[in-house]
Amino acid sequence: MQENAQTNEEQINEKPLITFADLGLSSDIQRAVKEAGFTVPSPIQEAAIPFILEGRDIVGQAHTGTGKTAAFGLPALNNMKRNNGVEILVITPTRELATQVSDELFKYGRGLGARTTTVYGGSSYKRQIDLIERGASIVVATPGRLLDILKKEMIKDFTPSVVVLDEADEMLDMGFLDDINEIFSYLPTNRQTLLFSATMPKPIKLLAERILDNPEFISITQGETTNTDIEQEYYVIEESERDDAIIRLMDSETTKKSVVFCRTKSEVDRLSNVLSNAGYLANGLHGDMEQRQRETVIKGFKQNSVKVLVATDVAARGIHVNDISHVFNYHIPFDSESYVHRIGRTGRAGTKGKAITLLTPLEFKELQRIKNKVGTSMTHAFVPSKNDLRALNLKSIVKTIEDQHIYDEAHQILDMLKEDIDEATIMFKLVSMILDRQSVKGPNTIGIPADKLAAILERAGKRNDSRSGGRGGYRGNRNRSGGGGSRSRSGSGDRNRSGGGGYRSGDRNRNRSRD
Repeated sequence: MQENAQTNEEQINEKPLITFADLGLSSDIQRAVKEAGFTVPSPIQEAAIPFILEGRDIVGQAHTGTGKTAAFGLPALNNMKRNNGVEILVITPTRELATQVSDELFKYGRGLGARTTTVYGGSSYKRQIDLIERGASIVVATPGRLLDILKKEMIKDFTPSVVVLDEADEMLDMGFLDDINEIFSYLPTNRQTLLFSATMPKPIKLLAERILDNPEFISITQGETTNTDIEQEYYVIEESERDDAIIRLMDSETTKKSVVFCRTKSEVDRLSNVLSNAGYLANGLHGDMEQRQRETVIKGFKQNSVKVLVATDVAARGIHVNDISHVFNYHIPFDSESYVHRIGRTGRAGTKGKAITLLTPLEFKELQRIKNKVGTSMTHAFVPSKNDLRALNLKSIVKTIEDQHIYDEAHQILDMLKEDIDEATIMFKLVSMILDRQSVKGPNTIGIPADKLAAILERAGKRNDSRSGGRGGYRGNRNRSGGGGSRSRSGSGDRNRSGGGGYRSGDRNRNRSRD
């Protein structure tokens, strides 16, 4: 009886599972959702979609990778009147993000006949205007080119009923805030405005007050600015060990795709060459590259011909790829906002991710500042030694052998070998050949030894105690010895557009970025 009562109480208290059908979306949109592979809405989608369907302005604060594009795209498409002219305008900070958002909106609206045009610098104005005037119902644009088009009055009757500001804090960081304010002076006042941002600095709050009408505020961050689906580790090394450390950690992790963040363009070029020479499918991305080069690299990253993207902060902010398993900070970023944006490239769309940061003892202060401001949990770990990595490789070697296809010629070679060598020796030699191919490069141990690091941490903890009254000491060291120690591994590891959809044009080549 008691057990039944407890079960009934659990059923009463259990929150019913919300589906997209419960949110009031039309059958056409629900069909698009199903085709996209979605099952249940993410928190930001569940919270935002009903308000947008009602025509309300909203301010949505949520982590990168939580499904914000669908959160505004699905209800905006649902409410389309399907008249001639642009009904939905989405403004994004980078051309890469504009391309991705355009791709997603085209996918959701394909069954509705929605035509999507992407506008950014690098292409002729005439082509972009032609695509819009042929009946595009959705325009996704970057601020620079959009403002140029509006100022020169190139589009007749440009009166979108829904305007979306996506990644507003990134626009602030890239210096586009004045452009955004000017853009809104050209837009109709009778509109629905949706603003999405991972963080809410004061200038963004003031912008929201100016351009939104009695908005509904939705925050999914729960007082924390990093995604809880991202495991975060840091490794303490000497400055001269960065290349060896990044290669050793990549070798020891089960990665799908990775992004390695660097501070400068020259560092991106150098490190991408280092990783390529180490056998990784790596390529660099930074602001000095021609647009065609950038698009080639990004396409390769999405299609798996590039597995490791080495990039500066601004260049990689528009990269929204859901299967990035790892983010590596070659250097610790300068501020907490950059840290949040960097690691937000992984752990997207409900998947697990891992963020790894390299730092020297002199950078402990920066690490603690980020931890305190972001309110996140980072775990300290030691870079695996050569012996550690060899041990980790054994399981993968066994699986490689188990999965190996047996060729007809193998019997002939084996018979030839058995004339002079016994079968056990043959097997040992063949396995040794595999081990030779997986030789571990670099020094045996990498990073600050445990005893030396303990002393550094103790001194740092005392300094923090004296400054904060006993708070803020370093926590989370794993119980490891020596320079390596056994470490657990965290496995992560058509566009067929018609009509006006999928056309990419371009943004004024403004040297706005800091990368």
